[in-house]
Amino acid sequence: MINTLLIAGTDAGVGKTILTTAITAYWHRYRNPQALGLMKPIQCGIGDRELYRRLFALDQTLEEINPLHFLAPLSPPHAAAYEGRKVELDKAWKQFERLTQQREFVLVEGLGGLGAAIARETTLADLAWDWRIPTVLVIPVNRGTIAQAVANVALAAQARVHLKGIVLNCVEPCPLHELEEWASVEMIQNLTQQPILGCIPHWQTPRI
Repeated sequence: MINTLLIAGTDAGVGKTILTTAITAYWHRYRNPQALGLMKPIQCGIGDRELYRRLFALDQTLEEINPLHFLAPLSPPHAAAYEGRKVELDKAWKQFERLTQQREFVLVEGLGGLGAAIARETTLADLAWDWRIPTVLVIPVNRGTIAQAVANVALAAQARVHLKGIVLNCVEPCPLHELEEWASVEMIQNLTQQPILGCIPHWQTPRI
């Protein structure tokens, strides 16, 4: 869907929320806030949906933002089983469809990494393909950045995800020489054939 974007990552804690909130803040500052739909299809425990409501004046209920919520901070299949429930992806899909019909643009934040299990036989990469959502991949800057980029872009290609590019994120303070050594833009683009869309400097995620 051309009016949607999925913020995916290589793992939990790599900067998906930072990028999602940055895009949302930009939209609220320079465009019509009511035209943007914000969605976290699945959340386990307390996290992003609460942060969104605290940071932004959203005209969406918690259920509209996050149709599938589980109390335990576990992977969705395990969190659902703990409550005697199933991961009802069709419920999340119906809410996603409603948002795309009501809003000019829908921003979706994934959970975990691109290869994270969101149901017993479904990964986030599978969801990106099933829902036909263009996807941006967030990769943390560290000694394994290039390897993570290559592996996750390969996973995206296998799952037929429509990748728009890569955003690097300095999860920890990163001197310029380390940034250039660990996350060479030229090397990553050559190895993955994906554009580097930007690099987020180190920033502390707000407490919920």
